Amino acid sequence: MNRENRAGKTKTVKYHIAILAAALNWYCFTLARAQEMEVIAGGEIEYQNYCAICHGVDGRGFGIMAKFLTVQPTDLTQLAKKYAGRFPFWQVYRTIDGREEVRGHGTRDMPVWGARFRADAKGDDTGSRSQIAGRILSLVFYLQHIQE
Repeated sequence: MNRENRAGKTKTVKYHIAILAAALNWYCFTLARAQEMEVIAGGEIEYQNYCAICHGVDGRGFGIMAKFLTVQPTDLTQLAKKYAGRFPFWQVYRTIDGREEVRGHGTRDMPVWGARFRADAKGDDTGSRSQIAGRILSLVFYLQHIQE
């Protein structure tokens, strides 16, 4: 085999490897995006069931109970703006699970949604903690998704 033939075959192999790598990259990205959207959809269900009544179906703070509250609900679509463009993921998580106190959500001794999720949890202690964490994480991912 002459030198030109070898160089041509090497070029062809490199080309096919590049095409394969691009296809694999696209597939992994698409799969990851589908999984991400599944988590966000689960979070939206949690949001509509537990948060929309006060924060509104769109998260802007105008739920049907808002007019009866002393402290008006936060516009949840503006959290990232409030924190200089960075969504405060773990602070939001701690607020929902009750470790961060928020006026209108009760004290740390009575975290409304953390306690509610604990009451709904099934299984042993480890399983129920994982279940609670999963629900809260999907809700936080949803809130991150609706940022403007």
